[in-house]
Amino acid sequence: MERDRRNYEYESEYRRSSTRRSSDRYEDRYDDRYSDRRTGRSRYDDEYFDRRRTEEPERRRASQSQSQGQAPKKKKKKKKRSTLGSSMTYILMVFGISAILAVVGWTIANDLLALNKEEATASIYVAEDADFGDVADQLKDKGIINYKLIFSLFTTFSGGQDKIAPGTYNLNTDMDYRAIINNLGSSSASRASAMVTIPEGYTMDQIFKLLEDKGVSSVEKLQDMAANHDYAFSFLQDIPLGDYHRLEGYLFPDTYEFYMGEDPKYIINKMLVNFDAKVTDAMRQQIWDKGYSIGQVLTVASMIEKESDGTDRAKISSVIYNRLNNPSGGTQGYLQIDATIQYVLPEGEIVTSDHYATVQSPYNTYLNKGLPPGAICNPGLEAIVAAINPENTNYFYYALGDDDVHHFFATYSEHQAFLNS
Repeated sequence: MERDRRNYEYESEYRRSSTRRSSDRYEDRYDDRYSDRRTGRSRYDDEYFDRRRTEEPERRRASQSQSQGQAPKKKKKKKKRSTLGSSMTYILMVFGISAILAVVGWTIANDLLALNKEEATASIYVAEDADFGDVADQLKDKGIINYKLIFSLFTTFSGGQDKIAPGTYNLNTDMDYRAIINNLGSSSASRASAMVTIPEGYTMDQIFKLLEDKGVSSVEKLQDMAANHDYAFSFLQDIPLGDYHRLEGYLFPDTYEFYMGEDPKYIINKMLVNFDAKVTDAMRQQIWDKGYSIGQVLTVASMIEKESDGTDRAKISSVIYNRLNNPSGGTQGYLQIDATIQYVLPEGEIVTSDHYATVQSPYNTYLNKGLPPGAICNPGLEAIVAAINPENTNYFYYALGDDDVHHFFATYSEHQAFLNS
């Protein structure tokens, strides 16, 4: 029994020691694997902290927020609906701007190309010294264009301003911008014109007033051009500049077509060209052969035009030359023509016998011998021919009878007897 007891104790001790050695080995292995003997840190702890290191700032911020009494902020998730809404807004904005630009572009194109415009016509006057802005204002105000700025830009880039000439033009809304510019030029078929008939015997003042009434030009511009422009005609070379009456007699009466708002220089030149053509070289030679100048013959012709009834031009011409060429007979060299006094009287005033002695003017042929300083009107061709070729008579006097016909006399006594009859 004793031996059995000792064996039991020995076996129990052996098991305890085996268990202790096995546990020690396990602890040693654990320490070797997971423990850093120099730092005292567990390798297991390093692996753990490595895995959690990225989460620590987040936890730290959360703990700070909690410590300050604030709830941790949650990361917002982007909503797909927000992205879709932004895209739709952008698309709608693009479409809206495109639509606006399309409408504006179409509206401008309609004006530039004269599309879909209401029918309208207008008379556009371009003055000689007109500013382009004034022309554009007229076009806009009268409905020919809708956009002055666009028209101005178009004419600037196309050089259209240089093509515009003074005048009056008839334009319509069927014309696009280019056609408008072309029709504002000097050779335009749309340029308005007027047919003006200048009667024989009209003075320059009457002619200029008529041209102004017809819308061709103004009296002031015509007078200035007549006085100061040196026209290149031989028959004007000896006539000084400065007084518009210097062209009296040379503006040939005829029917002319003038552009409305025409340059006054061209208006006057057109009449002078006509005179130059009508008074032929043969006629001028006759004038020179008689010892007169063209200006002197025109002065005689102007008096004939004013005094004649149209049937007695050559006889009245003979009376004038008889008085001029016989200073010792008849009227003693005085022409005594009422029409010369009428020329210097105010418009509407009628010559009376009182004027013979009271009108102090070189055109008063009752006080001054010989021809007046110049023509008193613009005679027609028949009066000029009569002045070159007077009838051969001995008449010094003539008087208008109750029958509206001139009666001619050689002596003063015959003349007085007729007036007293």
